[in-house]
Amino acid sequence: MCGRYVMAKATSDLVAAFAAEQAVGEDLAPSWNVAPTDDVRIVTERARRHEAGDGGAGGDTVRRLTTAKWGLVPAWAKDPKIGARMINARRETVLEKPSFRKAAVKRRALVPADGYYEWEKSGGTKIPTYLYSPAEDPLAFAGLYEFWPDPALPEDHEHKWLLSVTIITTEASDALGHIHDRTPLIVPPDMYADWLDPRTTQGTEVQQLLDGMPEPVLTPRVVSPLVNSVRNNGAELILPADAEGQADGPATLPGL
Repeated sequence: MCGRYVMAKATSDLVAAFAAEQAVGEDLAPSWNVAPTDDVRIVTERARRHEAGDGGAGGDTVRRLTTAKWGLVPAWAKDPKIGARMINARRETVLEKPSFRKAAVKRRALVPADGYYEWEKSGGTKIPTYLYSPAEDPLAFAGLYEFWPDPALPEDHEHKWLLSVTIITTEASDALGHIHDRTPLIVPPDMYADWLDPRTTQGTEVQQLLDGMPEPVLTPRVVSPLVNSVRNNGAELILPADAEGQADGPATLPGL
């Protein structure tokens, strides 16, 4: 599964990394312990609304960096609290489950991350492990998003529509399976455009994209159990842990 991750990059860095044309919503503070129901940055691509006389300049779609609540709330949900149980969607059934199948063919997203945490079982303990790109490039989790209309608010209210997102998970490869049996589905840069393309609306086409995602190359690092609590948040969480399970070294890393 994916239950915690790191997103500490600035908006400008994300705009450049994901070739976003627009950045909307308020900037989010860097977080080394992103947790379910937090506001998170996502990348979407939607049909461009052509203005009269623009001649369709800029292409037929627009890519945006925006903010969503982590935990998908289907449009038909009666209560947005259901999102706390919808933080992940399984790759194997995402086109079948009522909560996800419509978003899978209409509203796909990328969820940027510096890396993520998994907990490896060892006897009666769980060892927190941070996984990241060896090149320290941002990761892009495959995500789905939805808009939920709050029935208590009028149509013209600025908070009428809640934007929420879920992260797709898949079976972990042999190289990572000893840490956890599930892992986020990671979209490589050369598949960003295909995954986001809103013109891909057939289930068979989406299934081909899901099946075509290559196994990522990630580096695991055992880190301090400080990450176990969502109250802890700082660069020290991703530092290597020493034998006593405490953060080893100063609370800074190159590039942070």
